[in-house]
Amino acid sequence: MKVVFMGTPDFAVKSLRALFGSGREVVGVFTQPDRPRGRGRRVAPTPVKEQALEYGAPVFQPETLRGGAALSALEELAPDMIAVTAYGKLLPPEILALPPLGCVNIHGSLLPKYRGAAPVQRAIMDGETVTGVTSIFMAPGLDEGDIILSRNTDIGDGETFGQLYERLGEMGARLLVETADAIEAGAARAAAQDSSAASYAPPITKQDAVIDWTAPADAIIRKIRALDPRPAASADMCGTRMKLFAARRADIGAGDCGKPGDVLAESREGIAVACGDGAVLITELQAPGGARMAARDYLRGHSLARARETRA
Repeated sequence: MKVVFMGTPDFAVKSLRALFGSGREVVGVFTQPDRPRGRGRRVAPTPVKEQALEYGAPVFQPETLRGGAALSALEELAPDMIAVTAYGKLLPPEILALPPLGCVNIHGSLLPKYRGAAPVQRAIMDGETVTGVTSIFMAPGLDEGDIILSRNTDIGDGETFGQLYERLGEMGARLLVETADAIEAGAARAAAQDSSAASYAPPITKQDAVIDWTAPADAIIRKIRALDPRPAASADMCGTRMKLFAARRADIGAGDCGKPGDVLAESREGIAVACGDGAVLITELQAPGGARMAARDYLRGHSLARARETRA
């Protein structure tokens, strides 16, 4: 089976490795163009490009899949199947119709739930306890194609986006090979999605990452988990904009709290902040220009409570 692979981030690298490991002929790899990344904003290749070059696979980085150039390249590659994992672009109808065995997508949710760009983060934010990966035959609509296979997994208590993303990436890689095996054997049985059960996972915005201290403690803690390690939840704490990475409920009753956002206590355990139904204990954070660290280490040289008193 000749396969063209399309993907961009680390999540997709695992699927690309699995395809090569399965012995299939990967005739080309499509990924997003190189873009500035990191603090220095240096132009860097995508993780998928780096992996593809290690395998010696031809790499294509079109700004768009429309206009004919991408289609011409794919026609020349003549794949039997196109495999897509977290590519970041919709495939136009003429490309969807090109490979005789179809275009297959691996998605990081149990479709039809959480169609869209941020299924892992949104599932954690919403308090889901189970998620998974799904393979579909791609259709013009966003993640709307017929389901081939799916595999589920529990979301662990306290599991962060980074941890779950890593696990789902491995699951998705195995599912891609399993799906390709079924298609190649003529044994794939696809079923239409129940659109009435669909939900959407739009990209995470800067505003999504801001903590609303009037929210319940559990919702705040889930948001912090869902955005760890990136883009990281953020909050104004006594005039300092902090990134927050780990938190749990503080042992403070609602009647003992000030108004939401007030720093109530500082200790070796962390920083207790009032919220909508009690308090949240921040145990890991990052100050502007600083490194990610335990809250107790930050408190060795700083005091948010004293900063609040000074401002008052």
